[in-house]
Amino acid sequence: MPHPGHEYQAILYLSFGGPERAEDVMPFLEHVTRGRNVPSTRLEEVAEHYYRLGGKSPINDQNREIIRALEVELAANEIPLPVYFGNRNWHPFLTDTLRRMMEDGIERALAFVTSAFSSYSGCRQYLEDIEGARREIGAEAPVVDKIRVFYNHPDFVAANAETLAAAVRRLPPGSPFHVAFTAHSIPLDMARNSSYGSQLNATAALVAAQAHVDDFAVAYQSRSGPPQVKWLEPDILDHLKAKAEAGTTEFIVHPLGFVSDHMEVLYDLDIEAQGIARRLGVQLVRAATAASSRLFIRMMRRLIQERVDGLPPEAVGDFGPHLHQCAPDCCRIG
Repeated sequence: MPHPGHEYQAILYLSFGGPERAEDVMPFLEHVTRGRNVPSTRLEEVAEHYYRLGGKSPINDQNREIIRALEVELAANEIPLPVYFGNRNWHPFLTDTLRRMMEDGIERALAFVTSAFSSYSGCRQYLEDIEGARREIGAEAPVVDKIRVFYNHPDFVAANAETLAAAVRRLPPGSPFHVAFTAHSIPLDMARNSSYGSQLNATAALVAAQAHVDDFAVAYQSRSGPPQVKWLEPDILDHLKAKAEAGTTEFIVHPLGFVSDHMEVLYDLDIEAQGIARRLGVQLVRAATAASSRLFIRMMRRLIQERVDGLPPEAVGDFGPHLHQCAPDCCRIG
């Protein structure tokens, strides 16, 4: 039943997706890179990252846990909206999920996308995916509105500050340390047409201030694509080397740009960055991602209530809450 006073009948939880068994790793990677002319050797290299960690991405299981927690949160706050799960790149595919929603009688839904920041791949591409899936299904497909980006929502900032403070407690008391906030790098051409970099810097400053951290910087990880294409820098591995050479011996790496501890966090930070730290002879502690905090689930519920109950949008910092509807030209490629 629709919640009184609004038009939405369901929540669509929309994420990237990942393989759940070893035999699906290559088909998944081929789907992700379709049309991008990525060499097969590069796909095989990335596939080894999955095989090294058991041939399965943890992202779907993590998302299911978040959905279960959200369902409890919605019920506790008398918001009787079912939550459906769809992915861009693997089962359950978005089109299949929208078709099931249509069969269940859902005419309009509100989508929570697992990306806090504005960019083509983190926002506009999901809007394109939704419209592409609706075209494939036809005129009876549910209408889906996307929840705004939430990089400066007070609960998102507080959740990250909570996980950062927990990481600080794992370091020797009183030791000077450096925090490297990380996010997925994107091509410079993509970055110029979005607020991705400025939003990351703003959130990093807000989280650091709330966690009482003075020495911090934003670095990037998980770069892909041809080497001649320029991407956002510094790379986290280069950043760690430079800081270590300058005398830093204690580090916290905080994956601010990621919602959960999925493959890119586990491999790029827990394996590659930790490997560099060992070779440099420095200590590196990796902070947990925001969704490990109860505050993240509360944030999801509050973002939903902004749309279903008309609550005032919440934000901290200088930028204010993002618009519910993206501008027609925002976050485009090139």
